[in-house]
Amino acid sequence: MLFEAMTALAAAGGSAVVQAAGTDAWNGFRGRVAALFGRGDARREAAELERLDHTAQALTAAGEEAPAQRARQEGAWAARFEGLLENLDEAERDQVVGELRSLLAFVAETTGDAVVGTGKATARDGGSAVTGIKRTGEATGGPARAANTGDAEATGAGSSAVSGIVHER
Repeated sequence: MLFEAMTALAAAGGSAVVQAAGTDAWNGFRGRVAALFGRGDARREAAELERLDHTAQALTAAGEEAPAQRARQEGAWAARFEGLLENLDEAERDQVVGELRSLLAFVAETTGDAVVGTGKATARDGGSAVTGIKRTGEATGGPARAANTGDAEATGAGSSAVSGIVHER
């Protein structure tokens, strides 16, 4: 597997851990992640469950530091996923890649999109800007959550700026 693709997949895994924490999908997700890292070893799996629970607790208790805590946790889990993928032989890595992709699909289906602590949306001279989530078409992709999104400012005829969630059909 190409290094760039493996790194991107690991980063997506880190994001998925943070996105799933605190949702209804968390219990099923955390068990699957622990099994992925445990690779059949019950003690390693239990240790991973503890790490995942620590992550969820840190995110819940973050308060005003939520964006920084989310970034820290995403980075930490991305590094763990990358390390896991790097330390497997090719056949095992292919299997774990498949399992990780399945986990990413599970998170996308059950938690939808989430954004926290976005910047300012500024649109001028007929442009448009969104700080948050923008969905187009009929498919919704699961629930959407936006928290602490930035300000939105639109100036000029035909301009639009949104802070939060937009669904255009």
